[in-house]
Amino acid sequence: MKLYRTILLLSGSLWLTLTSIAQAQHQLTLKQSIELAQAYSPEAQAAAHTYRAAYWSYRYFRANYLPGVSLTSSPYLNRQINKVTQPDGTEQFIRQNQLSTDLTLSISQNIWFTGGSLFIQTATQRMDELTTKTKAYNTQPITIGYRQSLFGYNSLKWDRRIEPVRFREAKKSYAETLELIASKTCDLFFSLATAQANLQIAKSNYASADTLYRYAKGRYEIGSISENEMLQLEVNRLNEETNVMKAQIEVEDAALTFRSFLGLREDENLEVLPSVEDIVAFEVPLDRALELAYAYSPEMETYERMRLESKSNLAAARAERGLKADLYLQFGLSQTGEELRASYRNPLNQQYVSLSLAIPILDWGRGKGKVRVAKSQMELVDTQVGQAMTDFELNVRKMVRQFNLQAKQVQVAQKTDETARKRYEVAMKLYLMGKSSILDLNAATTEKDAAQRNYLSAMKTYWTLYYGLRSMTQYDFQQNCPLSENLPEI
Repeated sequence: MKLYRTILLLSGSLWLTLTSIAQAQHQLTLKQSIELAQAYSPEAQAAAHTYRAAYWSYRYFRANYLPGVSLTSSPYLNRQINKVTQPDGTEQFIRQNQLSTDLTLSISQNIWFTGGSLFIQTATQRMDELTTKTKAYNTQPITIGYRQSLFGYNSLKWDRRIEPVRFREAKKSYAETLELIASKTCDLFFSLATAQANLQIAKSNYASADTLYRYAKGRYEIGSISENEMLQLEVNRLNEETNVMKAQIEVEDAALTFRSFLGLREDENLEVLPSVEDIVAFEVPLDRALELAYAYSPEMETYERMRLESKSNLAAARAERGLKADLYLQFGLSQTGEELRASYRNPLNQQYVSLSLAIPILDWGRGKGKVRVAKSQMELVDTQVGQAMTDFELNVRKMVRQFNLQAKQVQVAQKTDETARKRYEVAMKLYLMGKSSILDLNAATTEKDAAQRNYLSAMKTYWTLYYGLRSMTQYDFQQNCPLSENLPEI
């Protein structure tokens, strides 16, 4: 019994040493790690830039449907000899010395349901003859015009259907990426936790194996144990010493990977602190999870966008195949004068109408082939989307079933860990009292170590499933709100 108390004292000293070392390290809980990863990790930064680009692309799309105002001017100086047609039809080379200045203010508006563009403008032009020192003005107080492609592909109409879906997809994908980052953080967090636990196990086992070996040497000298048992204890001590070195390397590798993912400095010493108190036992109703997945998952937006884009490509192929016509209409007022004020008096009407036609007569089936390809691609997309939605639902069902059982598995693993520790203590006591063999002690040690590792693995699985389920449903089941409504500022 005295020797057993000595072993406990040595183990306590080792624990105090490890605790003092840990206090000098940067300690992180799982929640803190996830917050760091979602804010500063390279993956989070890349996701934020992607979402920001999608946001401004959406702003650009919306601007296409708002009125545009522009002010233009194209002044030029012409001092050269040019060929000029005379009133009688002859042409002569005449030296010109002119300065032309103009100013045009226009307002334009795209008409999405027709694909045309309506504009209103006012313009003023001044022409100065520098040689004769004369000037003239040409003003257009108001001009109304309209441009329209007849029978063509209306990109404004299709963009109006596709771009909002694309932006919703980007927003939900950003929220999904943050949850996937949280899931990956859980994986790396518990990988480091397992490595640190392995190191603690290895050091504790080495301390026990070394103490037992020293104790066995005394017993061997008086003949109370066999040489085989003595050698077995020595082998155990050497194995545990090797395990300590391997575990140290494992901790350094896991910590380096974790620091790199979080975006932390390489010289920071990390210690992760897994806690079972953070695990909340609750069940996610399957029907509710499926409803949320269909409502908030970015995959639903992705499938809708794919279908709309395939239909848009088919409409473009059909428009390119058939008759093409472009219509341009312009109506307004215009006048000229030697003075600016005079050019606004008694303006004259002006009209301009242009219609251009292009009728394909023989294209050797290129237009028909392009339509067939686009139609086939649309049908392929419908098939792929249907299969993808089936797989998506199966994944949600599988994730929900696993998660609803995992909290109970964590409780079982915790109880197993506590029981295995007690059994190890009893086995150690019995061995020191000479009432059990070294094989029984080795078996208890192995079970104790395996139970601790399984406990950490169960917690890792719980959190990985938790954030995986959040990424698929885009819903915070504890706060009862969609994740896309609580996105960080970009």
